[in-house]
Order: sequence, then structure tokens, then C-alpha cells
Amino acid sequence: MSKRIFILALLIVAVRFGFCQTLEVLNVSTGNPIENALIISSATFKEGLTNTFGRAQLPFSSKSQYIIVRATGFSPQKLSIDQLRSINFIVRLEPSDVELVEVVVSGSKWTQLSDNIPFKVTSLSQEDMLFHQPQTAADHLATTGEVFIQKSQLGGGSPMIRGFSTNRLLYSIDGVRMNNAIFRSGNLQNVISLDAFAIESTEVLFGPRSIIYGSDAIGGVMNFTTLTPTYHDDKKNAWHVNSTLRHSSANNERTGHIDITFSGQKWATATSLTVSDYDDLKQGSKGPEDYLKPFYVARINGKDSVVQQDDPLMQLPSGYSQINIMQKVRYSPGNNWDLQYGFHYSNTSQYGRYDRHNRMRDGLPRYGEWNYGPQKWIMNHLEANHISPKKLYDKISIRLAHQRFGESRISRSLNNITREIRRERVDAYSLNLDFSKYLNNNGALYYGVEHVYDHVNSQGFDQDIETGSSILGASRYPKSDWHSIAAFVSTEHPIGQAITMQGGIRYNRYLLTAAFDTTFYNFPFKSATIDHGALTGNIGLVYASGKHTSFRTNLATAFRSPNVDDMGKVFDSEPGAVVVPNPSLRSEYAYNLEIGTTTQIGEAIKFDAAVYYTLLENAMVRRDYQLDGQDSILYDGTMSKVQAIQNAAFAKVYGFQLSMDVELPLHLNVSTRLNHQRGTEELDEGNVSPSRHAPPFFGRSAISYGHNKVNIELMAIYQGQRNFEDLAIGEQTKDEIYAKDENGNNYSPSWYTINLKGTYAVSKNLLLTIGLENITDQRYRPYSAGISGPGRNFLVALNFHL
Repeated sequence: MSKRIFILALLIVAVRFGFCQTLEVLNVSTGNPIENALIISSATFKEGLTNTFGRAQLPFSSKSQYIIVRATGFSPQKLSIDQLRSINFIVRLEPSDVELVEVVVSGSKWTQLSDNIPFKVTSLSQEDMLFHQPQTAADHLATTGEVFIQKSQLGGGSPMIRGFSTNRLLYSIDGVRMNNAIFRSGNLQNVISLDAFAIESTEVLFGPRSIIYGSDAIGGVMNFTTLTPTYHDDKKNAWHVNSTLRHSSANNERTGHIDITFSGQKWATATSLTVSDYDDLKQGSKGPEDYLKPFYVARINGKDSVVQQDDPLMQLPSGYSQINIMQKVRYSPGNNWDLQYGFHYSNTSQYGRYDRHNRMRDGLPRYGEWNYGPQKWIMNHLEANHISPKKLYDKISIRLAHQRFGESRISRSLNNITREIRRERVDAYSLNLDFSKYLNNNGALYYGVEHVYDHVNSQGFDQDIETGSSILGASRYPKSDWHSIAAFVSTEHPIGQAITMQGGIRYNRYLLTAAFDTTFYNFPFKSATIDHGALTGNIGLVYASGKHTSFRTNLATAFRSPNVDDMGKVFDSEPGAVVVPNPSLRSEYAYNLEIGTTTQIGEAIKFDAAVYYTLLENAMVRRDYQLDGQDSILYDGTMSKVQAIQNAAFAKVYGFQLSMDVELPLHLNVSTRLNHQRGTEELDEGNVSPSRHAPPFFGRSAISYGHNKVNIELMAIYQGQRNFEDLAIGEQTKDEIYAKDENGNNYSPSWYTINLKGTYAVSKNLLLTIGLENITDQRYRPYSAGISGPGRNFLVALNFHL
């Protein structure tokens, strides 16, 4: 009996050793560890990711046939357990600039391979950020060549994806939704609250993604994973310091960044700090004269004065400053648990909304002041992950988060002594429980529940700029509470050897209550409530016709539930009309079809194409309405027509995306990204207009060289022309934004910039980046932007890491 027990004990130890065997993944060219390499078991479909030191616990059991090791930028390897033992569990991957498959971590919820995903996904790494050195997270997104960025001022960046923008796109930070209850249909700049230096990886998921992300994920999802501290396998603790100093000449940028990480066996931390200061932005010397504003408004001797600028290429006022702080603490109480706390803080100075400073009335500037107040964002995020094979799940992730958003608008008409100050604060709470279960047929099941609660507090003040005294003014929004409760299930299922199916369904219940202050607006109501649900689903197929070619198709629905901004339009009343809340307001629904293919020709060429069509129904617009059976009511002594926001409009968007990467001899690579979209939308008046958020054709092409210590890229960024008749009707009258055509009508001219950038590894610990952007000094303004892009810009950055 004792002999049997001894043998059984040995077997148990052997099995546990199999589970706990550590795999190491290295770059065969440099010998350096590869972080975030994906390891998948062919038998159990379980996966693992390597840490900073290129190590991971093997996700296989004794039944495993082989494992697959993949990492972005490297050729994959398929190895049996016997082969792994023969190489001492050290896998060396060959670098490859053209790789069909990428590792995708969908909002930190679960890890997948891009060749199993039936929709287009684009990824950016921290190495991409260090090479391009974007000033903001919005500029970082623009480096994809597939996300169009609109700016109304230097301190801005409103992404446009597949004809949608603002509250029809969703931001996810470490798996937590950033969208809040006052995300509006007008341009948003919340993305600049993120620190580009603190972003570890970025993914753009194109098309509707409401199954996992809920409301607002209609045009796409921008997924940001911030710096995550990793554990150290050895007993000795490890420290890592990374710092950057950067200067850009076009706006006299001064940026300093430092992040420090600590890695232990059970504890790990990451601390990040970035401080940036930008002067007013100088635009190029060659381009439309209509973009010049050779004056600014200054308060001199108690009066507003229009002052001529010394340099008409300067865009005054546009400068601002920003600080970002991030702190993460990670703790592993046992082999199956991983706990992480994250703190994010971002704060900007006041900054001028440049397009409003460019607006004219009766031959004079419309405003004496128009500034956004400090934009503040704070997030506290607690996450717990438990990995243990159970009947119902193999992994469970629990995320609890609180975010506080602070923003304000400060405006004053020219020669008016009253400054209007409107301040908003939103406290957003969220709880997510996400489960994943790997099935015996190599498939997977993902499911979860979510609760989001937003509390909106809005205040208005009218300030006398001569005396400094303030009185209460009308607030922008009613005091409101917004709830969203949801459950979803999604599955990934192989069909034979060549086809993978993904599908899912989500039910969302949302509740909005608003309390209206009738002190300034004598409405015949004081509160309103919306309580409805939304059901969405998707199904997609990926067909791998060979080792280097795959085809995908995806049919998906998405929704956007009414938020406080929709309800808050009660304050947008006009003479003779009053807008009242509509408790029967329901979600907008989007229906999308995408077809795409990814092909790799030999080992040197990768080609990706996608075509899509999206129909948005029940879009929220303002239309005539009845209140208590009356189409008009007495309001402020005037008989006024009753209106309300209603689900009464539609939008259609279609387009294509093309990308190509070619690896050439002599360490050269060529890449290009092309995007075209067109669309129509129904407006408040019922007439049809070209879609406002579908930009003209745009793209990015580059040729690069990389060898040893040097990386160089020559890149062109470009945009097609949008004629007057093709502008959205609401855009046609915006003189402060667009140039004039030969008939004196507004239009968006085509433009391009030529940019040269390179890095040189001065030493093992020192990296120098030098760039010359917009070499030909073009004066250009992206479509729908209120401020021109930088003129010729010299950039220099010095990165030190230890």
C-alpha cells in the first residue's frame, strides 16, 4: 500500500510540474525576451501571455498535443511537448515585419488571435508610440492611418471611425468604459485625458461592438491598456526606469515623462508622471489664405480690443498645459489569484476653443472669450482575476471602478461684461464580472454582467468681469442619474479545420431620471424618467482557406441609449419653440455588415481589405411634439411650438478600408493605409444631408528602414477634397472652419504632408528620436477641424531607460 501511495505521490508531483513548467520566449536576433507573446494549447485552448522577462507558465496539460507561440512582429512556431523539452523550454522567434496574425487583447477581457476575429482590428504598441512621439492620445490614434482625428482647438482630438464619432464611439481604459452620461453628439476631446506615455497597447475594433461594450459602441471601440506592472520570477526584485524629454518647434512643446516599475514575486508597481506645456500653434506658410486669422482679442484698459498679430501664421489662443499621473499596484496572493489597483489623474489648464475665436459677427469677432475650463479626469480601478478550471468558468475577472469627470465652458460675447461659466461634474461607477470557459472542442464561451451608474451635477454662473461678482445662471444639464444594467454571452466555436464562428447576444436595461430647475426656464414640468431596454446580437465567420489567407464576414447590431445630453437639449430652446423631455425616447439601433480578407503573399507581402455598410435607425433628432395633447404652450409670455427629441431619423454609412505591408530587401519596408467612406443622415427638419462625421478619403503611406541601431521612416499623410455640395448641411455655413472655393462657398481642400522621422540607439540605455514633420510647410486643416495642423515642425526626443 505504501508503495502505491509513493507512486501516486510521484504522479501528482509530475502532473503539477507539467502545469507549472515555465516557458521562455526570446528574440532569436537579439536574445532579448519577448513580452506579451501568446501561448495557446491545442488541446485545452487555454492561453498565457509572457511577462516582461519573456516568461509564462505553460497553459497545457498532459493531454496537450502541441502549443502555438505567437507574438506581433514575429513568425509563429508550433511545437510539441517533446520538442519543448529538447530545447529546454526556451523558444526563439524570428522577427518578421509582415505577419498575418496578431495578438489581440479585447479590452483586457480575454485574449484572442486576430485570425479568429470576424471584424477588422488594428493594434498599436508602446514601441509605435516611442517612435512616432505623438503629443496626445488622439495623435497616437491618428498614427494608425485608419482613425481620422478632428480638432476644434489644440487641446482636442475627436476620433471619427467609419462615419461615426463622439457618443457613437466607445473608449475603454483597462476594460472600463470611459463614456459617460454627458457624452454629446458634438465633438469630444476626452481622449486627451489619457497619457500616451502610459499606454502599453492600443486596439481599434472597427464596427459595432455593443455585445461586449454596451451602449455607444456603434462605429467602433478604442481599447487602451495602460502600463501594467509584471511579476519577477526570480527571488531578487527588479526595478526599471524609463524617462523621456521632448521638444517640438511648431508649438514650442516642452514635455517630460518618467515611469518607474518594480517587479517582485508577489508584488509589482508602476508609477508614471508626464508634464507637458504647449505654446500657441504655428501653421504652415503654403495654403489657403482663409485659414489665417491675423488678429486676437485682448482686454485693454477695461475694453475689448482687436489686436493685430505680429506673425499671422500663429493661431492665438491655442496654447495649454497638462499633467498626467498614474499609479498601479499589483499583488498575487496565490497561484490562482491576481489583484490590481490603478489610479489615474489628468488635468489641463484652460485652453481656447480656437474655432469660436475665429467666428465673426458684423465684421468683428463674435466672442471676447471662449475657453474650455480645466478638463479633469480621475479614475480609481480595482481588478481581481481568478484562474482555475471550474464547471462554469476557467477565468473570472471582476472590475470595480469610479471615475470623476470635470469640465467647464467659459464664454463672453465681445464688449459684454458678463462672463458665462458652465461647469459639469460626472461621477461614474461601474462593476463588471466577466467569465471565460474553454470548451473541449477548442471553442470558448465568454459571458458576463455589468452595472454602470452615472451621477451628473451641472452648475451655471454669470460673472461680472469688472466687479468679479457672480450670480447663479442657467445650468447646461439637469441634475440626473443614469443607470445601465446588462448581461451578455458570446461564443467562439471552430467548425471543422478551416472555419471559426463567433456569435453573441446582450440585453441592456437603462434608466435615466432628470430633475429640472425651473428658476431660469419656466417649463411646465420638473422631472422626467426614461426606462427601457435594448437587445443586440452578432454572428461572424472566419474562413482560413490556407496558411496565408483568410476571409471574414460579420453581421452585427449595436445601440446607443438616451443619455443626459439627449435629455438636456431642453435648454436649447429658440424663440417660438420650447423643447420638452420625451419619456418614451428609446435607443438608436445600428445594423452592420462587414466582409473582409487578409492575405499574405509569400513571406514579404500582407494585404488586408474590408468593406462595410451600416444603417442607423431611430436616430435621435428634434421634431414637433405634443405635451398633454397640446402642440403649443404659453412659455415666457409667448405661445411656443412644443418640440422634443424623438427617435425619428436614420443614417447610412458605407465604405472600404485597404492596407498593405511589403517587406523589401536591404531592410526596407513599405506600408499604406487607405480609407474611404460616404454616408447620409436625416436632420431635425426631415431633410437628408451628407453625413457630418464621414470624412473625405484619407490615408497614410510610408517607406521605412530598420537595421541594427537605426530606424528611419519617410511618411506621407493625406486627405481628399470635400466640395461644398458634399458637406453636411450644418457644415456649409461654418465660415470659421472652412476655406472658400471659386464661388465663395465653404469647402474642405485636399492636403498632404511629407514627414521624416528616425531613431538611433545611442547606447543600450539611450534612444534618440529626431523628426522633421510637414517638410514642405503646408497650411492645411483636416476636414471639420477648427484649427490648422502644425506647419514645419522639428521634433527631438531623448529616451533613457534602465
